[in-house]
Amino acid sequence: MPARPELVRPDDAAIAAAARRTVSALAAVFEALGTGEHTLNLAVEQTNDGLVSGHADVSVGIGPERLAVLDETEFGTLCTLITFALEGSTVRRAVLVASTAAEPTPRACAWTVRDGWLRPMDTAELELAVRPCPGLPNVRREVYSAPVLDQPHGR
Repeated sequence: MPARPELVRPDDAAIAAAARRTVSALAAVFEALGTGEHTLNLAVEQTNDGLVSGHADVSVGIGPERLAVLDETEFGTLCTLITFALEGSTVRRAVLVASTAAEPTPRACAWTVRDGWLRPMDTAELELAVRPCPGLPNVRREVYSAPVLDQPHGR
């Protein structure tokens, strides 16, 4: 008997619906973050007690609107993990943290996955998560409330 229960693959229709929500969710995240250099970090706790994470560095610009991805493989992995988090059957908890390079202080906000969508995370909880560890050279980030993301109709 395995130490952790095995994950059961969700059906194709559920994955396809979650993939569509992922595209909508990321579009809403990029619109909410606005122009600039952003790092997205996703932490996922699976139902089999596994922990997985993904990240991607992106640049959002306007005039014309553009999205530049630093590493397409990392971005693809992040999108896949968000899809499974939004689908939900194999995920217990997932948090997406967005850090923005801003002067004079970088900023961070976060969303947690609930009911198949990204919901703003409590800022006090986020403050604890992004606090620099004592003795390590980390950047302190200004934490702010993540905007509510409009959810598309017909999830």
